[in-house]
Amino acid sequence: MMSIAAVVAVAGLLFASTYSQTQTTASSQSIPSVSAQASTKAVNDMGGIQLQMPDAFAQIPADQIDGLVKLGRHVVDVQLIATSAKLPIMGGGTYYALTFNGQVPGPTVRVTQGDIVRVTLTVPSTESTPHSVDMHASQLSATNFGAVKVGQSATYAYIAETPGAFKYHCEGVNLASMDQHVMSGMYGVTIVDPLNGYNPLIVDKTDTQGGKVVVVHHRYEAAAKEFVLEYNQLYLNADGSYNQQAMFLHNTTQTVVNGMAFGYTPNADINKLIKGDPTKNVFPVQPWNDPTLKQYQGHPLFVDLDTHYRIFVVNQGNMPVFFHIVGEIMDRVTQGNHVQAQGTQTWLIGGSQDAIVDVVFDSPGAYVAVNHDYAAIFSGAATVFVAGDPFNLGYHAGDMPNPSDAVPPTGMNSIPQKELVHCLCTDDQAAAIAKSMSG
Repeated sequence: MMSIAAVVAVAGLLFASTYSQTQTTASSQSIPSVSAQASTKAVNDMGGIQLQMPDAFAQIPADQIDGLVKLGRHVVDVQLIATSAKLPIMGGGTYYALTFNGQVPGPTVRVTQGDIVRVTLTVPSTESTPHSVDMHASQLSATNFGAVKVGQSATYAYIAETPGAFKYHCEGVNLASMDQHVMSGMYGVTIVDPLNGYNPLIVDKTDTQGGKVVVVHHRYEAAAKEFVLEYNQLYLNADGSYNQQAMFLHNTTQTVVNGMAFGYTPNADINKLIKGDPTKNVFPVQPWNDPTLKQYQGHPLFVDLDTHYRIFVVNQGNMPVFFHIVGEIMDRVTQGNHVQAQGTQTWLIGGSQDAIVDVVFDSPGAYVAVNHDYAAIFSGAATVFVAGDPFNLGYHAGDMPNPSDAVPPTGMNSIPQKELVHCLCTDDQAAAIAKSMSG
């Protein structure tokens, strides 16, 4: 069992820095080259890049969907509403967020390979700019992602042909200001489950038999408990507005996982459970402690021992993610439904790329999933997994709820989990999530 002291000692090495003003707000930098600025302005001035493609690349026509259903296809309807909101950031204050459905990231969409995905984007009349949505799970012409005007809705459909965890995002106004819309929160994930389900997991361990060390194959069925982790960066001015200069220079204000920097660290309630005092942190970095924060209050991910976990990791940003779980080895990494690695320590996930990581936690303790880029670690990319009951609190497997924004909708090989409302989202959206969880 890992002691509290050991947890803090390990974590302290990672998170012992003191946050300066430049770590919580974008510091002033020189303006990018004139040519880059001029090019961006030119795209904005002409209303974006207008892509012209032949009709052969068009989406599934609406009048053909019913016929495809009669042939055996299933339709999944996705309703996205583009809204602006002021949402909190680590260290206090707010930023000007652009959201799908009042939350960052947008809702996780889950379908099965071969499903028809029908996407409707609505831009309310209260919005100040058009929006659009590009689904990376689709294979159709970019002309279908054209901007939806304020006060209007638009629908397109596609067949999810390839399994995996795919990004979706706003493309701005016909590509103009796409960076601002994505970096300000307009992104999400579409999980496309393989038509025949996921593969069982084989984990090799060692044992002693007859005085010799031998390798033993442990088989775990495809059914797994699941998490989704989406990495991105915030590039902000001191007033919470978007800082394109900082983006060009990769001068990250904060690194976020599912919209929040250090959002999956313990909170005051857990401090009290473990130390008997809500003000005594069990982890050095706990910026979301206060229970008055409601849906924003930090919460670690509780995991059971000797249980198959499937983690959908998606890089929504423009910086690489070196995905690593401190204290663990990833038992398998797949993309689509094809194995890329087994028994690996770190997996590189580029911008707009994904990995499906299978892990079995063997020993009680605290394990921290990080982007093993040290700048990313110190600016927010840390997710605490609490395995088993390392603090001897008396709970059993499956007793502790997990943050709702880290648990995807269930698929064919999912094991349901207890959840609590946790999201970088408006109060209205938090209430809607709570209602959906209560049935």
